[in-house]
Amino acid sequence: MAHQLEQMAYVGETPWHGLGNQLTQHQPIEVWAQQAGMDWRIESSDVSYMAQNARGQSIIMPFEEQRVLYRSDTHAPLSVVSQRYQEVQPREILEFYRDLTEQSGFELETAGVLKGGKKFWALARTGQSTALKGKDVSNGYMLLATACDGTLATTAQFTSIRVVCNNTLAIALQGQTNNAGTVKVPHSTKFDAEAVKQQLGISVQAWDEHMYQMKQLSQRKVSQGEAAAYFDAVFNNTNMSILDQEENIIQFYRDVAAKADNPTTKSEPNGKAMSKVMQMFNGQGRGAELSSAKNTAYGLLCSMTEYIDHERRAMSRDHRLDSAWFGAGANLKQRSVQQALQFIV
Repeated sequence: MAHQLEQMAYVGETPWHGLGNQLTQHQPIEVWAQQAGMDWRIESSDVSYMAQNARGQSIIMPFEEQRVLYRSDTHAPLSVVSQRYQEVQPREILEFYRDLTEQSGFELETAGVLKGGKKFWALARTGQSTALKGKDVSNGYMLLATACDGTLATTAQFTSIRVVCNNTLAIALQGQTNNAGTVKVPHSTKFDAEAVKQQLGISVQAWDEHMYQMKQLSQRKVSQGEAAAYFDAVFNNTNMSILDQEENIIQFYRDVAAKADNPTTKSEPNGKAMSKVMQMFNGQGRGAELSSAKNTAYGLLCSMTEYIDHERRAMSRDHRLDSAWFGAGANLKQRSVQQALQFIV
């Protein structure tokens, strides 16, 4: 089984992805760097190539427009980039949190390296916490991540984690073009930690508005027909209006039953996944029976986030982590949020 995880550290209980080396609380940044595998630097070298001259002799030629990035400890290559590329060091990701942990009540909870050093992150709890009805608690976090292989801008992202099931959800406010919960710094510009913190200065507002939306979703009851329409809209990216149409759920269960009775029946797109999240919504999911989630639009969203974080097919847990935070899983979560918010507009 292929693994993407290079090294990782965490404090407290085992994190939702179940990976890493456990640390005691309130460790200094220096210990985090060592235990999370982030105590090395990205170095660079000009690119050259081998050619042959007219006499058939091998000659080394420079390619001045490109550089190769490599690890200072193992000298393993990371990527080939332009001369204008601004790399962000692993230690910079951790140093971002130094004053936040020492002065603002933040606490680092996980940090680590993926893809042999091509991607690395740190996640800290902000101290924000809100309970919906039924003692359904979500805590606020800040995720800072970057990559040096062209797959991710340096991204500071506020995130909520639902305690009962460790589901993660990026905070993105509806109707905001600048996305109050996220700051992205492209690698064409230099990463300025203080500027990013200033841009994230409205974090309290972002958290309060996010949890207000979640509270509204927890108060919106949904029928089985609406649930089926919601999952179809999320998985198949349809334009179906999420209305109380009992024929939707009847046809949904007919399709599921037909596939179970006849394995040779051609599956509809994402049929198994839709069946799974419907079962999770109807009581099999963690926290599905809490009053905040039972038969509510919030329960639909929780079923989706739990499925993506814990149940969705992946080559390994670290592949699932990468997808849930940065890849296809993260995109699916955002579509889940957008569709859920249609219930309360």
